[in-house]
Amino acid sequence: MAKVFTTEITSGDIPSDNPIHQRLLRPYVLIQDWISGDVLEVGCGEGRGIDLIMQKAKSYTAIDKIEPVIQKLQTKYPAGKFLSGNIPPLYPFADHSFDFVVSFQVIEHIQDDHLFLKEIHRVLKPGGTAWITTPNRPLSLSRNPWHIREYTGVELAALAKKYFTHVDMKGIAGNEKVMHYHERNRKSVNKLMKWDVFNLQYKLPAAVLRVPYEWMNRLNRNKLQSQADELVASIQHEDYLFIDNAAPALDLFLIARK
Repeated sequence: MAKVFTTEITSGDIPSDNPIHQRLLRPYVLIQDWISGDVLEVGCGEGRGIDLIMQKAKSYTAIDKIEPVIQKLQTKYPAGKFLSGNIPPLYPFADHSFDFVVSFQVIEHIQDDHLFLKEIHRVLKPGGTAWITTPNRPLSLSRNPWHIREYTGVELAALAKKYFTHVDMKGIAGNEKVMHYHERNRKSVNKLMKWDVFNLQYKLPAAVLRVPYEWMNRLNRNKLQSQADELVASIQHEDYLFIDNAAPALDLFLIARK
């Protein structure tokens, strides 16, 4: 499969990406016990969690904007249905089509987040559930120029309540090992950010920042690996914890029921 990995599209094959890869894998593992029926994944990327979801789903459908990757996934998973397109809207899908919608680390990239949630609600069957994860803004270490916005748990819950009958805001946190890595990462990022004396990361257009962000992010991850390779390699998805209080979480985990 053609690779499109950057530090934003994290790889399970790049050693320095391992802590982030495991963090992104964890929600897929968690939802296995709940998955059934017809499932839509909005923003499947290169298919990090497809194997896990397809084991439990009656049917699996995915949509993402990267057409060559979608084509490769269709070949790899012929039992699934894969479509390419910009989202929202979820134009290929009829009302009340899916029992579950999965969208992990996507909403922060969406310009019209209201339409995004409204469309997810539309394609869910009555009683259906959406699972959505996104970074918890207070724990982000710097501006990410690939993100349109980030949320607090209160903000995302308030947004979801405009469209869903039942909203639960949970979180994905880290155990002591993960938070040790996170603290090392924070200190390393702060050392880099001290050179930004004019606070340009928050003043320059996102498009201008993406190339230096990618370069510095990769440099930082490789540095953390070289300084603590055993820690970086040892983190597994089990080290990320599903918690009820979203405030201290690394990622928000929204459960929204129609």
